[in-house]
Amino acid sequence: MHLIMFDIDGTLIESCDFDADCFSEAIKNVTGHELNTDWTSYKNITDAGILDEFIIQHDLTDQRDLIHQNVKESFVQLVQAHLEESPAREVDGAIDFLRQLQLRTDVEVAIATGGWEETARIKLQSAGFNISGLAFASSSDAIERTKVMQVSESRCCNTQFISKTYFGDGVWDKKASENLSYNFVLVGNKLLNSKQIDNFQDTGLALLHLGM
Repeated sequence: MHLIMFDIDGTLIESCDFDADCFSEAIKNVTGHELNTDWTSYKNITDAGILDEFIIQHDLTDQRDLIHQNVKESFVQLVQAHLEESPAREVDGAIDFLRQLQLRTDVEVAIATGGWEETARIKLQSAGFNISGLAFASSSDAIERTKVMQVSESRCCNTQFISKTYFGDGVWDKKASENLSYNFVLVGNKLLNSKQIDNFQDTGLALLHLGM
C-alpha cells in the first residue's frame, strides 16, 4: 500500500493569494497590528504557528486563546465572503487525479494542510473536491507541519506503507517531507526539486514521480 498525501493551498487549490490576504486582514481586524507575510521568517508555517509567533512578537501572550478564537472566526468569515464572490479554483487536473488515486486498491490518499480545518474544508468544497473518507489533518490538530502530517497518517485506514509521498508547493513542505522521510513532489515552480509537476493534467508524469 502506498500513502499519497496532499497539501491544499497552492497544491490542490489556487488559493495562496486570497488566503494570505484574508489571514492578514483577520489578524489586523482582531489585534490592530500588521502581519509580516514573509512566511520563511516563521518557524512553523501553519495558521496556528504563524499566529503564535505573531502573538509573542507583539507581547500578547496573555490573550493567546482569545486571539486565536477571534482571528479564526474573522478569517472564516472573510474566506467565505471571498468565495461567495469568486469560488476557489482547483490546480489544473487535481480533482480528477485525486479521483483516480481513490479508485486504486494499492493507494491511500490523505490530506495534511497548514491551514485551519474550517477554512480548508470551505475552500475544498468551493473548488469542487469531495474528500469524504480521506484521512485529514490541519493546523487545528497541530502547530508543526510535520506533526500535522503525522496526525493525518495516523488517521489512515492502513498502518503499513511501502512508500509515502507528499505533494506540496512550498519550501516548508519539502523540509517537512525530508524530516519524515517522505518522497516529495513539488507542485508549481516556487523552488527547485528533482521531482516536479506544473499541475496534475499530465497524470502519467505525476504517477511516474510516485514510482507507479
